[in-house]
Amino acid sequence: MKQLTLLSAALILTTLSAEPAQSQARIVDIKSADGTVLKGTYFAAAKPGPGVLLFHQVNRTRKSWDDLARQLSAAGINVLTVDGRGHGETGGSEGKVKSWALDQDAALQFLVSQPGVNRDIIGLGGAGVLGVINATQTAHRHSAQIKCLVLLSGEALRTELEFLHQATQLPGLYIVSDEDEYPPIGEAMQLLYANAASPAKKLVHYPAAEEAPWIWYEVFDIGKVPAKGGHGTDLFKPRPELSGIILRWFVTTLLKSPGHAPADPIAAAPILNDVEFDGGAARAEQKLREAREKDPQAQLWPEISMTTIGEGLLRDGRTKDSLEVMKLNLLAYPDSADAEDNLADAYLADGQKDLAKQHAEKALAILDAHKVPASSWTDTDEYRGEIRRSVNKKLKKLNEPAGS
Repeated sequence: MKQLTLLSAALILTTLSAEPAQSQARIVDIKSADGTVLKGTYFAAAKPGPGVLLFHQVNRTRKSWDDLARQLSAAGINVLTVDGRGHGETGGSEGKVKSWALDQDAALQFLVSQPGVNRDIIGLGGAGVLGVINATQTAHRHSAQIKCLVLLSGEALRTELEFLHQATQLPGLYIVSDEDEYPPIGEAMQLLYANAASPAKKLVHYPAAEEAPWIWYEVFDIGKVPAKGGHGTDLFKPRPELSGIILRWFVTTLLKSPGHAPADPIAAAPILNDVEFDGGAARAEQKLREAREKDPQAQLWPEISMTTIGEGLLRDGRTKDSLEVMKLNLLAYPDSADAEDNLADAYLADGQKDLAKQHAEKALAILDAHKVPASSWTDTDEYRGEIRRSVNKKLKKLNEPAGS
C-alpha cells in the first residue's frame, strides 16, 4: 500500500492617459449613477477572457493592487481597480452604503462592457473592511456573474454574511494575519470563512506570537494607527508569496475551472470526521449526490483526505469500513487512477480478487491513456510511477496460479 504525503449603472469612459504599452493598462473615468466620477485603472489581457474587479481598503487606494493586477493581466485575466469616493484620485467625500452600491454597479458594468471580457465569468477581490464589504455586496447583487471571491482582512455586513452562508457554489479565498493593525479583524475573517457555505474555500492565516494591540477603528481615523504591514494589501510586502497564492486562485476559479476550486480539508472537516469516526460514508454519499444535482462538478472533500481515512482503516484491519470509504472516494473522483488503485487494495484485503483485479486494471488504463491526471492532488512522474508499481505488484499477485 502506498504511503501518502499533501467576483448596471450608466457609465462614461474617457481614456485620459496610457501607461507603458507592455502593461496594457489605462487610466479611466467611470461615471456612477448619481454623477460621481470614479477614477480607475483597467488592465487588459492580451486575449479574450474573464474579468476581476478589485476594491481597496480604507487607508489605501487602487494603486495598492497594481502589481497583482499586472500579474493577472499577464495570465489572461482582465482587471479593473477603482478608487472609492473620497479616496485616491476620486473626488468628494467617502460615500455611504447607498452610494457604495451605485459605485459597485458602475465599476462592474464598466468591466463587463470592455471588449474581450467574458461578462459571465467575473471574480471579485476586496481588502480591509471597506473592500470586503464592497466585494461581498457586489457578489450578492450579481451572483450569477460572480464565480469567486478573494477577501483580505475585513468583515461583511449581516445581509452578506447570510448570502455567503447560502452560497454553496461560490469559491472563496480568505486571508488574514494576526499582525493586523486593526484587531479583531483576525477573528472576523476567520468567522467569515467558517460561516461561508462553499466547500471550495481556503483560509490563508498568517499567525503571530500575539495579536497586535487595539488602537482605533480602521474605518474612522486611519491616522491614529501606524501601518505595519499586517492589513489587507499591505501584506504583499512582508508576504511576497501572497500575490502568487491569489494569482493561482483566480487562474483556477476563472480560467481553469470557472466557479470551482478544490475542496479544502478544513472546510470538509464535518464530513471527514463523520466518515472516519461515526461510520458516515453513506451520509457523505447522499450529500455528494444532492450537491451534484445542483452542480455536477461539485466536490465536498479532497480526494487525498478521504484516501488517508480509508488507508488508516485498512491498516487497522477494518477492511469493510475501508472498502466503503474507497468506494465513496472513487464515486467523487471517478477519473483518478489513484482512487482506482486504492479501491483495488481494499478489495484485495477483503478477499474479492476479481474486483481487485478489475480496479487495478482500470488504474493502469488511466495511467496509460495520459488523458487525465493520475489523481486530483498530484500528477508528478514520481507519483504516477508509484501508482504503477502498486498496480503491477497487485496484478502479479492476482495472476499467480492458485497454490503457488
